Amino acid sequence: MFENFLMKRKHIVSFAILFYLSAGSGIAQNIDSTIQKYADDYGQERVYFQFDKSTYIPGETIWFKAYLMNGFYPVNDSKNFYADWTDDHGNLLFRTISPIVDGTTNGQFNIPANYSGKFIHVKAYTKWMLNFDSAFLYEKDILILGPKGNSPELKSNVISSLQFFPEGGDIIEGVGNKIAFKANDQWGHPVKIKGFIQNNKGKLIDSLRILHDGMGYFFIFPQAGESFTAKWKDEKGKEYSTDLPGIKKFGVSMQVVVSGTRRIFNISAAPDVATSLQTVTIIGTMHQREVFKVSKEINTGVATGVIPTQDIPSGILTITVFDKRWQPLAERITYINNQEYYFHPEMTVQHWGLSKRARNEIVITVPDSLQANMAVSVTDAAINADSSDNIISHLLLTGDIKGQVYNPYFYFSNNSDSVSQDLDLVMLTHGWRKFNWEQVAAGKLPNILYPKDTSYLNLSGRVYGVLPSDLRQGANIIMIVSQQKQGGKVVVLPIEADGSFNDLSLILMDTAHIYYQLPKKHFGDASVRFMENLLPPLRANISATGKFNNNVNDTTGNFHHWLLADEMNKLLLQYEGKVLENVTITSKTKSPLEVMDKKYTSGLFSGGDSYQFDIMNDPLASASPNIFYYLQSKVAGLQINTTSTPPTLTWRGGAPGLYVDEIPTDADMVSSIPASDVAYIKVFRPPFMGSFGGSNGAIAIYTRRGDDIKSSPGKGLANNIVTGYTLIREFYAPNYDNFKPENERKDVRTTLYWNPQVITTPQKNQVTLTFYNNDVTKSFRVTIEGMTKDGQLAHVEQIME
Repeated sequence: MFENFLMKRKHIVSFAILFYLSAGSGIAQNIDSTIQKYADDYGQERVYFQFDKSTYIPGETIWFKAYLMNGFYPVNDSKNFYADWTDDHGNLLFRTISPIVDGTTNGQFNIPANYSGKFIHVKAYTKWMLNFDSAFLYEKDILILGPKGNSPELKSNVISSLQFFPEGGDIIEGVGNKIAFKANDQWGHPVKIKGFIQNNKGKLIDSLRILHDGMGYFFIFPQAGESFTAKWKDEKGKEYSTDLPGIKKFGVSMQVVVSGTRRIFNISAAPDVATSLQTVTIIGTMHQREVFKVSKEINTGVATGVIPTQDIPSGILTITVFDKRWQPLAERITYINNQEYYFHPEMTVQHWGLSKRARNEIVITVPDSLQANMAVSVTDAAINADSSDNIISHLLLTGDIKGQVYNPYFYFSNNSDSVSQDLDLVMLTHGWRKFNWEQVAAGKLPNILYPKDTSYLNLSGRVYGVLPSDLRQGANIIMIVSQQKQGGKVVVLPIEADGSFNDLSLILMDTAHIYYQLPKKHFGDASVRFMENLLPPLRANISATGKFNNNVNDTTGNFHHWLLADEMNKLLLQYEGKVLENVTITSKTKSPLEVMDKKYTSGLFSGGDSYQFDIMNDPLASASPNIFYYLQSKVAGLQINTTSTPPTLTWRGGAPGLYVDEIPTDADMVSSIPASDVAYIKVFRPPFMGSFGGSNGAIAIYTRRGDDIKSSPGKGLANNIVTGYTLIREFYAPNYDNFKPENERKDVRTTLYWNPQVITTPQKNQVTLTFYNNDVTKSFRVTIEGMTKDGQLAHVEQIME
């Protein structure tokens, strides 16, 4: 299966060559080369979210894993991923920024405990995706259960609508036309209707027969001056009248018949139009790659052909008909499902534990020819679950078409003729990613406003306001980077000729406070912008209305879910209150300098024979321009000459070593740090054993960190607060084989296990996962989704009972 999968992906180019009949013009060659350029350099990315479960209550955490594809393969170029979480009024609740590794990333969002909306909306994208149609950004409304598990009743005020979609794009006069239709409500869900089609003379043409989920089709043969109207009723009997699209005199009608692994096309034109056209050219594209091209004579008014599809990869195939001047005449999409996209992770249960707090052990095995990246969730099987959409249906279908598709995974449930025909109705009634053929024929490429994020959110920026000649003189920017729980770090980076600076090794997480200094010469009016590759928040947010939710309303499952989750939240609040009430801390009191030493120092810098200075609590420190002035006359034998540039130091016949946050530095760097930005100083008597050359002692300067930082912009060094990646938490699951006080609490978790980093390789193709039951669950739902390095997808859902 895997070899067949790769062959289909690689075969798409050779298939195009075999099925190609030259149109023999310079424009044709230009179109070919432009399409190839689109495929190679302008491939469009798409996103799918896997959640630990499908619904939540306020106060819970939404755990997610995102999978990203470009064409047939996982995203490789884009490195940064954005997710905007908004409420039912369109207000931004939170923004997640995550690094993309091997086409995936993961994270979490905490639902506010006081959230009262019925849904939370998540919009997800990369910077590259913003260059193209916003309809293809990831959009999802997540159901938030109300009191006692009540879910919003979307059907209370249903507004039905009826839309018509001529196959090929237009209704053409003088030939047969297939017209598809779709009846749905304001949320995109299918509705039932009854009605008929009549012409402008009141003649009955055909009835409206729904074939699947609000969709159907009929045929018309319009004559000159004829128009058509639909008369129909909704489920409540309300009557409507909807006009069909206007009729064109010039053009062609295209019909495509799904016949197993073949697509039979029929192109029709009125006699005078056919004489004018003489020939038409049909091009097939998939993910902006040319799959086939064929020219056909249409002198007789009809052009037919057969497209073999057994060697085409699965996905949406776009078929476009052109005239001899390369003007598009008709276009439609058809779905190819050769089922080569799937890999099957096999799950076996090694240890069953359905009783209270029992241990469970499952083994997941992937074929040893694959490198797979998966996520696994285990939930109470009795809570509600939405299986209408998953990684396969989204990345292979809904991520590439416009509009809501109701219950999309149904179309992958089997490959029967009936399901294929139902899927073809989806193809006829939804929009898709389209070429602008006028621009393609002219050789024009997309206008790119957002270059690809090809680097992670590492420490970077650019200096502005300096002449190019001054930038070429090898200047450095000196920075103190303070990140949460990491303290301060001194970084010295060269400023490139274009003003940029970059440290690939320093990835920024959460927020960082950056103090910086530029050279005094030529940089007096310079400014610095950090993290220019970070995308600012989007201005337009979508309200969480339920439009982007499949509305799978499991009343019993919702109620069971709400009962357990609500009790769990109450237990957590109760437990936190008891901890605050009962915990008493006793310890030996440490001196302020001992506290400082423990907080700031490590390794050989900790303890030792030294002078210690608490700069934060010394009122004289703020009066000193830098720490060299401050240390003068404070250490016996240490000579400091502050009249030279940089200052010089002598102790016992030599110069002591200088360190900022335990990193070796020089006097020039130290003199640039204001005393107000220093927390603690240790002056080690000779010899200092913390580094080579410590025979003359050492001076260790520690900058303020976290809530120590009290300096404000305009005092001391210039500074900025910059945003990095959102911190990724680890899912907590108890281990009941070990005794811990917190294990004595009642356990009614609805998500028993979540692991977004289940990785297999050809060398290690098995993974063993262990989780523990709660106090009440009787059966588990295990969901496994994933993607291989070569773009194969997996969705497995299994009940343990």
